[in-house]
This record gives sequence, structure tokens and C-alpha cells, in this order.
Amino acid sequence: MPQSQFNKLVIFGAGLIGGSFALALKKAGEVGEVVGFGRSRATLEEAVRLGILSRIGEDLAAEMSDADLVLLATPVGQMAELMARIAPHLGAHTLVTDGGSTKGDVVAAVYANFGGKAAQFVPAHPIAGAEKSGASAAQADLYVGKKVVLTPLPENSAESVSRVRAAWQACGANVSELTASQHDAVFAAVSHLPHLLSFALVHDIAERSERDLLLSFAASGFRDFTRIAASSPEMWRDICLANREALLAELARYMQELETINAALQASDAERLQEIFSLAREVRGNWTQQ
Repeated sequence: MPQSQFNKLVIFGAGLIGGSFALALKKAGEVGEVVGFGRSRATLEEAVRLGILSRIGEDLAAEMSDADLVLLATPVGQMAELMARIAPHLGAHTLVTDGGSTKGDVVAAVYANFGGKAAQFVPAHPIAGAEKSGASAAQADLYVGKKVVLTPLPENSAESVSRVRAAWQACGANVSELTASQHDAVFAAVSHLPHLLSFALVHDIAERSERDLLLSFAASGFRDFTRIAASSPEMWRDICLANREALLAELARYMQELETINAALQASDAERLQEIFSLAREVRGNWTQQ
């Protein structure tokens, strides 16, 4: 029987991202033992019952010393503190990666907390979120056909990047690479801004006295646009603050777009509205056919 790539995987956060990573590697036969740490003992116990974890970690230093791979699958706001805790105990051959939706802050935290061990951390972002969270949301096929972006550090060896890439590929993901700054600019536009807008629209409705009446008539258009507002408030708070500069730039561009549409409406400019809507429809249609 072929030997697995990773004898021991340690995950921090056994929910959707971390739990699915563990299940996928188990299904592929690429991991032996999976040890979990987290804030909630109940969640960790559930993860053991669901077959995500082999066991719950008790001694951080001992588990870090002989781990082949460590995944930080927590909200990005918690990662710096986690890095500070695990860095002193990393084994010489232990690799660390993450599932954070922002990368500039993660990279900064690596340099601040890993010091000379920064080469052991290969940042990653799996583009495979869902509205549900917790261990029960984990699924072995979550990453199949999905994108994972690596943002390697200059200190990373080619072998380290290759091993982390292989782990995500074993989960069925299509892996690509960007710099951390490229990553954060791209995802501010196509992920973080849409979430912000979705939360804002639902919040606007929620604050109105006629909220219940409005929601009683909301149909598929409202449902589709606001689906992502069902995501974790804690996670998206951290993402927005972590990618604040790039997100502010995208928000400013969007506000200019709204001003253009507002001006067209004010002027009853049917031609301009048609022009905007037609280009938007064309681009989206081409994108969905890719």
C-alpha cells in the first residue's frame, strides 16, 4: 500500500475549511493521523465523532514537534496569536499553511511571529467557502474542482511550496499562485466587496420599520443577491478589516459606479442605463460560460 504524503496533520479549526481539508486528504489516502485544536471542545468532539479528527490535541508543543503539516483554518483575526503559540514548537520539517481569505495580513503575521522559521509557512487561500460552518458542514469533496491560491514567501523552498501544492491537489483543487498583494487586490474586487454589499443591503432592510412587509415580498432576485449575507459575521468582520485598504479602494470605485447610475436615473437617460446594463449582462454571460 502506498505511503501517505503526511503521516500527521494538525489542524486548528475543525469546521468547514479545516474539516473538509482533513476529510479530503483522508479520502485520498494522503494522511495518517489528524489531530485537532480549537476554541470549542464540543466542536472538536463532534469532529472526532464525524471522523474528521483522529483525536483532540492536548499538548501543543508535543503535537507541533513531529507534525508533517499544520493547517490554520481559523478566522484571520485569530491567526497571529496562533502563530505566536506554535512557532517555538515547530519541528524542523513541519510545514504550516492556512485557509485565510486575506494574505497580506497573514504574511505580516508570519514575519512577526515565525522569525527565522518563516520559510516553513506557505500561505494559501481555498476558494471554496459556504454559508454553513462548524464540523457538521465539512465535506470530503468541498475542494474538488475549486481554486486554491498559494502566495509563497521568498523564503519558501521550491520543495515546501510543492508539498503544500500537492496537499491541496490531493483534495481535488486547482492550485495557482499570486503574490500576497495581487491576491488581496483581486479578492477585494470579486469577493470581499460583494459580501460587503450583500450585508449592507440586508442591514438596510433590517433597519426599516416595514422590514417584515418588504421581506414578505422578496423573491429569487433578493435571495440570490443576499445569499452570502448568511455567512459568518465574525469571519467577514476580520476579512474586511484585514483587507481594509484594497477594500476601501474597491468600495470607492463602486460608489462612483452608483453615482453614474444615479445621474442616469436623475436625467431619465434610458440610453445610458441600457448601455450599462448591456455591458454587465454580456460580461457576466461570458464569465458563466467559462
